[in-house]
Amino acid sequence: MASGLSLSFFTLCSRILGLVREMTKASFLGTSKFADAFGIAFMIPNLLRRLFAENSISVAFIPTFRGYIEGSSSEKNSENLEKTREFLNSTLTLISFCTAVVVVLGIIFSPLIIPIFLDSSDSVLTAETVLLTRIMFPYLFVISIAAFFQGILNGVKIFSPSGFTPVLFNSIVIACTFIFTPLLTKNAGDMEARAQMAARAMSFGVILGGCVQAGFQLPFVLKTGWFCRFTSLKKAFTNPGTKKVIALVGPTIIGMAAYQLNDVVSTALAGKAGTGIVSSLQYSLRLQELILGIFAVSVGTVILPDLSGLAKKEKWAEFNGLLSQAVKIIALISIPVTFYSLVCGKEIISLVYKSKNFDDESVRLTLSAFRFHIAGLFFIAMNRVVAPAFYAQGNTKSPTLAGILGLVINMLFAILLIKPMSGGGIALALTLGSLANSVLLFVFLRKNRQIDVKKVVGGTVLYSLKIAVFSAVAVIPAVAVKKVLVPVFAGRGRLVEFGIVVVLTALVFAAAGIFLLAVSRDKMLLSAKNMVLKRKK
Repeated sequence: MASGLSLSFFTLCSRILGLVREMTKASFLGTSKFADAFGIAFMIPNLLRRLFAENSISVAFIPTFRGYIEGSSSEKNSENLEKTREFLNSTLTLISFCTAVVVVLGIIFSPLIIPIFLDSSDSVLTAETVLLTRIMFPYLFVISIAAFFQGILNGVKIFSPSGFTPVLFNSIVIACTFIFTPLLTKNAGDMEARAQMAARAMSFGVILGGCVQAGFQLPFVLKTGWFCRFTSLKKAFTNPGTKKVIALVGPTIIGMAAYQLNDVVSTALAGKAGTGIVSSLQYSLRLQELILGIFAVSVGTVILPDLSGLAKKEKWAEFNGLLSQAVKIIALISIPVTFYSLVCGKEIISLVYKSKNFDDESVRLTLSAFRFHIAGLFFIAMNRVVAPAFYAQGNTKSPTLAGILGLVINMLFAILLIKPMSGGGIALALTLGSLANSVLLFVFLRKNRQIDVKKVVGGTVLYSLKIAVFSAVAVIPAVAVKKVLVPVFAGRGRLVEFGIVVVLTALVFAAAGIFLLAVSRDKMLLSAKNMVLKRKK
């Protein structure tokens, strides 16, 4: 329980610092072409990290390592301990070799990769993006080693050190940006040159942060007694444990590749759509992810053990009730947040990001994406809650297939909408893809005849309409208050000008919404309160 609480705390800190990192980026780079350059350059090694390092560790390495540990502890002989060490040595060698090869190839072929994501007519932007990519490509190597260390620690049920490393990473990137940018911009003559140097400073921070993530976990790994060293490539590739890891991770890479391909296509379209589109989409997504991380993941985490227990006992009536309740709680939270964000999106973005480099045009670009991103909040959040209904039954194929088909729809709409709607088209495509994912999840859920999908969907639709109506009514006084406050606090500094407007309108909106829920004696309001209290225990 203590490990779970500390991990939740570190995850929350990481998300907050991730937003601060984006705020730092906005302050130094705005939505300039060098902000796009940094976003694209960081996306490439980060994409490979998610595809190989994180996927391999969670899906393949930890279960295999646990199998070795349990075999060693049950038989307690030196032979099994030695086999475990050989497996770890082989895995470390395999990860190091493969990622080193990819890093070297990435650095060499960056000039051929980057034009896929940018308008090649801007030679300065292309050259700078290539440089930033070459600086940050080694991040793949060090973060893969960090993921390996995390796998060892999690395998022996130690979670806090790995949970804290993202906090360190974000802190180091922020610190490097503030420390190195002034040093690199001493002779910079204009704002564009300063933005260029700031992007390089952030890139150095990424590499340093990755190294610290790996180095910080090493003492904890050594403390477990599972010291690792390199072995020959022949042993690494022929070890039974690494063969099992490769066999396990192979099929999942196909599903993960679909997710990553979506990022590649969306970034390539955004990069060629104009200056600032890539970075504005990233700023918008960071706000959406913070909101999702606060409640959607929490609700999904809380209900999964309960759903699993009910499915195992075949208590389908209770299973249906819990799933319906969870989806309605998501509606209760996400729909009002969506309405409020649509009304006060400009003020929220200005409060979080606006600075000398993040000007009114940057706010406009980010707002054009944020409006469509936030419109899909309910569907994305619902997917995070409905998917555990499959996992509780031991079914991972259906949600994976639904996700892949949703991403295909996302990519098709992104291609169709990028020209008429620019960055807003890519954001709308994500919302439409998420909607398709939601529909497919419920269609696939019908395969289990014990689950009353019709009742769950019917109840969800009616309740969602009720909350949408309440939210529309609650927005009216919020808009009225906003119209009064905006001219009063205009020009008084970012925190006062936008902060007071956001806080006071949010309070008015929340008060009106809670009043309507209380008058209608809404049962989900009490259920949401109970779930939060349950998570804290």
